[in-house]
Amino acid sequence: MENRIASITRSTKETSIQMELNLDGSGMADVETGIGFLDHMLVSFAKHGFFDLTVKAAGDLQVDGHHTVEDVGIVLGQTIKKALGTKQGIKRYGSFILPMDESLVLCAIDLSGRPFLNFEAEFHAERVGAFDTELVQEFFYAISYSAGMNLHIKKLDGRNSHHIIEAMFKAFAKALDEAVSYDERIKEVLSAKGSIE
Repeated sequence: MENRIASITRSTKETSIQMELNLDGSGMADVETGIGFLDHMLVSFAKHGFFDLTVKAAGDLQVDGHHTVEDVGIVLGQTIKKALGTKQGIKRYGSFILPMDESLVLCAIDLSGRPFLNFEAEFHAERVGAFDTELVQEFFYAISYSAGMNLHIKKLDGRNSHHIIEAMFKAFAKALDEAVSYDERIKEVLSAKGSIE
């Protein structure tokens, strides 16, 4: 099967984003968002999900990081949805429990076409580097709604905010890698309705 690749450009008065995603890649990433910690998380997402990801984002960081983080999430969700196409042959569901030092995070995904985010986590720090920790939920909310994804992320344990957030991104990558993978037993789409919209 051919690699599932999507490219999207999105420009507003607040941000300008160019992104390319290959769901069948090898974990290569070239990311520049202007927010160092977000770059680190997106590189980790690509590496651990075996996705090839290119992100070039310019945003109104003189205001704060909110618009950039949210819009990168929107575009990432859009590229996932576009790259998946009809979703024929994919497992649709994926889940992973990921440990990172003292932190433990659960992520579960259904590529159902119906957006929903269940996010349960509290952070002890307000910021990690120049990144506001409250934007983690905004990022995953944007992905879930633009991708049409049922997404559950729960912190099961952890104290260090860097560790918790990184575990979330890696768990999301591993769960998504499973959900988008093919199963030869699935001849069309994994739905009694005959479609996953």
